[in-house]
Amino acid sequence: MKPTIIRNKTMFMAPLHLISKQLGAPLSSELQEKYGRKSARVIEGDTVKVLRGEFKGIEGKVTHVSAEKRGIAIEGIKREKLKGGNVDIYIHPSNVLITTLNLEDKWRQNKLEGQKTKSEKPSQPSEQKESIKVEAQKEQKESSEGKEKKEPKKEPTKKSQKAKQKDTKTNGKTNKKRKSTKSRKEDK
Repeated sequence: MKPTIIRNKTMFMAPLHLISKQLGAPLSSELQEKYGRKSARVIEGDTVKVLRGEFKGIEGKVTHVSAEKRGIAIEGIKREKLKGGNVDIYIHPSNVLITTLNLEDKWRQNKLEGQKTKSEKPSQPSEQKESIKVEAQKEQKESSEGKEKKEPKKEPTKKSQKAKQKDTKTNGKTNKKRKSTKSRKEDK
């Protein structure tokens, strides 16, 4: 197969969760210097400038991001319908330039700045760690000494084994009765 065919299949026949990752746009030169990356995924609230197409030069906030339509809707870019009313026009994110980022989401902010996204557990001082280790070792020694002192368990007698067998048999019969009553109700 030709590489172009494979590339087109991965782009246009991709599932929605992968299409969503393809909705990235280049950052402006100021943002590139600040965050040390060339592109980011577009989300609602970002301000973008259209670089190509019919609406070239228009700048506005992103109002909606659609993975199904593979585009973004921008404030001020609408088309009139014949019957009246306005409809959003979706522009592919590769045709826009992100001028300001929406940083309300802390996870996104940490990701852009190159920090770890998950918060780490606060570390304990080394003295506390050592005392915890010593206590754990003492408990292990005590538990191992306690096991040696205990006598081995006696094997169950034949009478107790027979009683257990009877219990399991009666439990099995009651379960069968319950099943049969359920099946009667289902038959009706």
